[in-house]
Amino acid sequence: MTGLIVHDWLERRGGAEVVLDGMLDAFPGAQMFALWDDSGDRFSSRTTVDESWLARTPFRRHKAAALPLMPLVWRDIRHPRSFDWMLVSSNAFAHQARVRGQHGIRKYVYTHSPARYIWDPALDQRSASRAVRAVRPLFRAYDRGAVDRSASFAANSLFVQDRMRRAWGVESRLIHPPVPVEAIQAVDDWSTELTENEAVELGSLPAEFVLGVSRFVPYKRLDAVVEFAAEERIPVVLAGSGPDEARLRRLALDLGADAHFLIAPSTPVIRTLYQRALALLFLAVEDFGIVPVEALAAGGRVIVNAFGGAAESVEDGISGVHVQADDHSQIRAALDGLSRQDITGAAEERARLFGHAPFVDRLREWVGEERDG
Repeated sequence: MTGLIVHDWLERRGGAEVVLDGMLDAFPGAQMFALWDDSGDRFSSRTTVDESWLARTPFRRHKAAALPLMPLVWRDIRHPRSFDWMLVSSNAFAHQARVRGQHGIRKYVYTHSPARYIWDPALDQRSASRAVRAVRPLFRAYDRGAVDRSASFAANSLFVQDRMRRAWGVESRLIHPPVPVEAIQAVDDWSTELTENEAVELGSLPAEFVLGVSRFVPYKRLDAVVEFAAEERIPVVLAGSGPDEARLRRLALDLGADAHFLIAPSTPVIRTLYQRALALLFLAVEDFGIVPVEALAAGGRVIVNAFGGAAESVEDGISGVHVQADDHSQIRAALDGLSRQDITGAAEERARLFGHAPFVDRLREWVGEERDG
């Protein structure tokens, strides 16, 4: 059976790319298609990756400008090969994907989220632009109308499952995304995996700190992590990279926070930080939240937003703590509580439910069950 894996756009790092790795492990013979591929050789070294015509235009660098053109691409994918099935990984409009002239393809849509800036403007600052506000009603109507009712749908969390029901009027099965739990737990102490330079860099950090790990973009709420650290006079380490870096640095300076930025850190560095931090503060309203599960797998202490998908993976009071993102007294109480108890075992056990192997098994079961049925 010949399969095609479809995704909106490919980047070097991100939760969606972790899911795509799992999809290729589940179906190693599948090919891939995306609007454009900015992942280097991450996927092209494993399979054939075809790009849309948008990849040959300046739009690949400007997602917002490309927005009106994306549905045109997805409704008319042109591919020289024929496929028996198509597995779509969608966080924007890829769920609309159709291959020209191939009407008999079985279609499975794994949904990270209906497009936030269209359906959930309160959760995505990109919705604040005048252009997006102007086209939102039109795009909502089009997006709902373009849903392929013959497809089978899966959601990455109960949080997203409910939003799919409200946005598209579809039911779905729940398949949590894969987290490299097995690889994380194969190493007891990740500081032993650091290079000499990395060990020196981490050795220069304060003995105690709270941690924020994510892409540096506004909706990840790293600003809330900085604000809490500044008010409580606790050092903070921010690990990641992205366009919000300059704003976060200015905020830390203005508030007098003892902030340390680690830009584009390696995997061993991030996992060492999970194990060293007083706690990971994950205050974003996330669709699922792979980072908190990674921290659990490493035996780290985790505090997450009580609203959103991360609250599904972290058990309040057992493997971590739920808080209101802007309630500093709650976060302080959670931090104090975690310092007085050892939840390492509970955290590591909880994380194993979201490993790579369970995801691959569930994915194969879903697609195989639908095909056989």
